[in-house]
Amino acid sequence: MSETVLDVKGMTCPLPVLRANRALRSLEAGDRLRVLATDRAAVADFQAYCRETGHALVAMSEESGVYSFVIRKKETK
Repeated sequence: MSETVLDVKGMTCPLPVLRANRALRSLEAGDRLRVLATDRAAVADFQAYCRETGHALVAMSEESGVYSFVIRKKETK
């Protein structure tokens, strides 16, 4: 299992989620994607995105205006 970092700081909705979706396509099931964003709307956006796609939002934090989201790619059947 690996972790990839995606820096989307400075981008606004819907770009952080769209870029994360693209990045997740190239990852293996179980891999993690850490997304760094500054758009406050990303909090609700990533919660909804993970709920709708089945990927797991395993961690979320904020420090000095930078939000960090760790998403684990869902297992494929």
